[in-house]
Amino acid sequence: MDNKNIQQPNYGFALAVVILVCFLLGFVTTMNNSMIDFCKQTFKLSESQGQLVNTAFYGAYILSIPLAFLMNKLGYKITLVLGIGVIAVGFLLNYFGIGIFAGSDAIYPVFLSCMFIVAIGIVLLQLVANPYVKALGTPEKGAFRMTLSQSFNSAATVIAPLFVSLLIVSGPSGYNETSIRVPFLGLALFTLILTIVLVFIKLPKIEEGEEKTEGNKEKQTYKSNVFKYPHVIFGALAIFMYMGVEIGIPSLMPAKIRALMASGAIGSDIDPTIFLPWYWGGLLVGRILGTILLNKFKPRHVLTFALLGGIVCVALSFVLPGMVGIYAMIAAGLFHSVMWPLIFNLAIEDLGHHTKTASGIVSTGVIGAAILMPLMGWIAQNVALMAAIALLFVYYLYILLFCEKLSKIRTA
Repeated sequence: MDNKNIQQPNYGFALAVVILVCFLLGFVTTMNNSMIDFCKQTFKLSESQGQLVNTAFYGAYILSIPLAFLMNKLGYKITLVLGIGVIAVGFLLNYFGIGIFAGSDAIYPVFLSCMFIVAIGIVLLQLVANPYVKALGTPEKGAFRMTLSQSFNSAATVIAPLFVSLLIVSGPSGYNETSIRVPFLGLALFTLILTIVLVFIKLPKIEEGEEKTEGNKEKQTYKSNVFKYPHVIFGALAIFMYMGVEIGIPSLMPAKIRALMASGAIGSDIDPTIFLPWYWGGLLVGRILGTILLNKFKPRHVLTFALLGGIVCVALSFVLPGMVGIYAMIAAGLFHSVMWPLIFNLAIEDLGHHTKTASGIVSTGVIGAAILMPLMGWIAQNVALMAAIALLFVYYLYILLFCEKLSKIRTA
């Protein structure tokens, strides 16, 4: 029979749903970070207390490895359904929790606890979203599907701050805990419907052994233990530091804008959160430009260029006055855009059958946002805001060291 006459399964609707999941990943993650300034104003928090929003959310990534083992037990589809279901539960609990504890001292811990539950769902989705995007169609179109899904993910990071600014901060209640309830209920219902849809749609079974090496090359070439590759651990630490870079700027930028307003350097009628979509939009544009650059230059060289560009932008934010310095911080998003995939790929190079295990180890580096953000918040509160922002240089320099030297080490 002619292979051309063999009809391929039509996964169009399933692919659309999974790409929607990728959008949800970017949306919820960025929305959480965009809530920091709102929480500080609403719950009357210090800078370090406000950064606990990141601790609660990104702290869930410490569960990456055990959740990966759970995924291996449950399978990809059940894990996907479970992840979105957990997100729905987290938003529902936040809706009811805010209604019950409004006005009490317990409301902020309740909010953080519910966002931790949401984040567990996000971690589960991170484990399965990309494998499904690859599987839903022909291998020849795999790169196109991955690019499409990442574009929707990036678009979500631009829309999420607008969601916070327009529907929560600028809502009828303004800076009030009840402003969260209706938007969060909407997110709960949306994710609940998505969960039900996923239960009934057909998704292909992903075989773990699809990618095989030739002959017995893998047995002869690769070490017995993933921990015998130092670049994996150095890479996890690089992701840890990168989270301080990516999340540090949007977390502290509203505080810097408020400081400028208090000093009279800029007008006092500016909503600091309105500038957050500009930063995330820079990441979206940077990913498009990065795709072009990666077709012409080596990934390691692109990462070095991006790191130097980020350093220059942050340095300019120290010396340029008023909103011009803020624009320099926003411009750093262009350079941050390509850092995550390039760091991640360098960290899992040359690992053969250890690649999946290494991916789980490197992913735990995301908890950097849970640890570094409160640290930066404490420094901003007790030392100086610009001292906290200056920590970005430490993160950049370590990633640069990883890029140029540590990622090349293969012997423990």
